[in-house]
Amino acid sequence: MALTTKDVDLFEASRARLEAIAYRLLGSASEAEDAVQETFLRWQAGDVERIEVPEAWLTKVLTNLCLNQLTSARARRETYVGQWLPEPLLEGDPMLGPADTAEQRESVSYAVLALLERLSPNERAVYVLREAFAYSHREIAAILDISEAGCQQIFHRAKKHIAEGKARTEIDEAAARRIVDEFLAAATSGRTEPLVRLLTQDAISVGDGGGKVPARAKAFEGALAVAKFLRGLFKPGKAKRALIGGSAEVYAATANQGPAVVAVVDGRVVGVMCLEVTAEGIAAVRNQVNPDKLERATERWAAAEHGEPLFNAF
Repeated sequence: MALTTKDVDLFEASRARLEAIAYRLLGSASEAEDAVQETFLRWQAGDVERIEVPEAWLTKVLTNLCLNQLTSARARRETYVGQWLPEPLLEGDPMLGPADTAEQRESVSYAVLALLERLSPNERAVYVLREAFAYSHREIAAILDISEAGCQQIFHRAKKHIAEGKARTEIDEAAARRIVDEFLAAATSGRTEPLVRLLTQDAISVGDGGGKVPARAKAFEGALAVAKFLRGLFKPGKAKRALIGGSAEVYAATANQGPAVVAVVDGRVVGVMCLEVTAEGIAAVRNQVNPDKLERATERWAAAEHGEPLFNAF
């Protein structure tokens, strides 16, 4: 049955919310867009006139598509080259979704997206729908075809897993910028001591190159090990310039509602380093350098104002 203009408009009014849900569930902007497009095709093929609550129907279809994707993604990630990290989204990207509450901002943070990988697909769906989009347990139970009591149990279990893996403090944009400035000054000083002072004792550093850009598969652990790695990472060298296609301009930025470092070569984002900040210091440095996961960041970068680079690296 052909959709009317009203039917199309109704779907488009839901698109931003659907994309934000799908991104949190999948950790990938491109996969989120594909899931939303498939939801539209299901909408197009459905008997729209008989759908009483379109928003609930669309959310149910999308969520189940994402659950299927997550199940197959687990198998694919077992053969993924190196460490798998989510696709970072730069400040202002509509796919980040609602950010009115601390819970909503935290649910899309890079640290939490990484922790969501530890959850089962159902735990991930319940956590995202409840924490980020304030769906009731009754609504989520209907979406997932489970009992309301079961939904509550899954949510508490998921929230416990997330809480055990993080110790994050929310900071404002000005504080985030100061942290990035201090971090970059320390990283480019050529010494490990300034970095060690900024890092927590149990800090980690991990990168995702997807087999296309060199990135250590195993995380560096401990302040000293992380500091030594970062000192070497920011040390200039011909091999690094050849690898990324030139000398990178380095900017302080915000990604996934947190402080980040963005490296750009000729307008192309070649790396996004997300910093997990706690009351004790920087607890994690997650570096996304897989070019497949930086295409959207490059598009957003080209469309936004970002000022002058702090310095040129490599």
